[in-house]
Amino acid sequence: MTGRSLLVAGTTSDAGKTVVTTGICRALARRGISVAPFKAQNMSNNSMVVEGGTAGECAEIGRAQWIQAVAAGARPEPAMNPVLLKPGSDRRSHVVVMGEPAGTLEAGEFAGGRRHLARAAFDALDDLRSRYDVVVCEGAGSVAEINLRAHDYVNMGLARRAGMPTIVVGDIDRGGVFAAMAGTLALLSPGDQELVRGFVVNRFRGDVGLLRPGLDELERRTGRPVLGVLPWLRGLWLDSEDSLALGARRSGDEDDGGEADAAGAPTVAVVMLPRISNFTDVDALCLEPGVRVRYVDDPRALAGADVVVLPGTRATIGDLAWLRGRGLDTAIVEHAADGGAVLGICGGFQMLGREIRDPDGVEGSGGVAAPGLGLLDAVTEFGAGKVLRLPEGSALGAAASGYEIHHGRVTVASGAEFLGGARDGLVFGTMWHGALEGDALRSEWLREVARARGKSIATGAVGFAAARAERLDRLADLIDEHMDVDALLAMLDGGPALPTVRLALEQPR
Repeated sequence: MTGRSLLVAGTTSDAGKTVVTTGICRALARRGISVAPFKAQNMSNNSMVVEGGTAGECAEIGRAQWIQAVAAGARPEPAMNPVLLKPGSDRRSHVVVMGEPAGTLEAGEFAGGRRHLARAAFDALDDLRSRYDVVVCEGAGSVAEINLRAHDYVNMGLARRAGMPTIVVGDIDRGGVFAAMAGTLALLSPGDQELVRGFVVNRFRGDVGLLRPGLDELERRTGRPVLGVLPWLRGLWLDSEDSLALGARRSGDEDDGGEADAAGAPTVAVVMLPRISNFTDVDALCLEPGVRVRYVDDPRALAGADVVVLPGTRATIGDLAWLRGRGLDTAIVEHAADGGAVLGICGGFQMLGREIRDPDGVEGSGGVAAPGLGLLDAVTEFGAGKVLRLPEGSALGAAASGYEIHHGRVTVASGAEFLGGARDGLVFGTMWHGALEGDALRSEWLREVARARGKSIATGAVGFAAARAERLDRLADLIDEHMDVDALLAMLDGGPALPTVRLALEQPR
């Protein structure tokens, strides 16, 4: 039996497709439905290691599909994100197919050079549909990117192949949501329009009654229902694929109730690298009461910070040059010299070492070597083979676990071992992403940093896994309360063809 499927598309990037897809997965799972998430192609540097690669090896998928699988109560696997594009520059992406490295893709190849990627995506969807009652598919970008439609396999190309009902999500917080929804539908071909079954308005603030005339007119003009108006919900952020979502992760005076101050708990400054990857590594710190986390791209913003975090990056040497160009390298070294703590994760750890070498051009240009910040006695050399691991161990007397995704091999000459990396005083470097999600390790690390900085912190009040589950349930509650889930389920069973919409200049009645 082939399971049913639904496409959650959007009027724009960051319209809320990921959140709506995640919420639907959770809501359906709570009804006892066997459900799996799917995204044919991600373009993201925020990824996760899962089991299920060839020969029992680990594999890599988009972080968003991983959290959607968690929401659905399904085991995350490569078929849920068969194609992952990891941008290394504005014109070149590293390709991951079914969880494994598969070369690179240049910008000029995006139109016609992806037929093999489409085949992989279609096969993966067919596989999931054979094993689950419902597959909830997330589109990419705007569903009306008509310049890419001829070779599309992520949005309406996917929907047409599978005969998949589609809902379109629009972000009203940006403004212009009615025009975006009607215009999106009008730009689609008649065959694509037939599959669009309704709209969802996302991030609404205010009285829905004031919105009703616009909703009624949208329904009259398009012949499609508005299936839900989802309110803007404070603090509802999830493991995202897109660094556009980083704004929701910022914690500060407006979020911490003033608990974090110069004499209180530590302040953490996360360097916003241009090619930042796996930025979810600091999510657990954002949830700690009293800990202020801010994202920075200017050396002056490091003033007053107790901890500087250098996160992962898909272009270590390039982002290190950017760091130097902005004077952040000097600011970080001076911060460490003044007794401040520094945490480097993966690419950030590599930057803290003595040198980074890329003899084979893994990052884009062969024969490159760059001096690091010299805060740790380590040397990195990039190689073609990618390391994908789910390591476990201990640090600071606490059990620890995480995941590794990297091409660079780090050789540590001296210093204490720390989570597959090294430490020297308050300078920590690790190749393990996600380690701070471990409650015991995070508590010990924060206590050590706070003590060294003369700060105080109460740890142990936040259980990260429980907080994530609570956010997922809040999201499912939002879907159940403000979206017509019964209509959504009926939609999965088909229905009559809907009318083709043409641009109309008539005045509203």
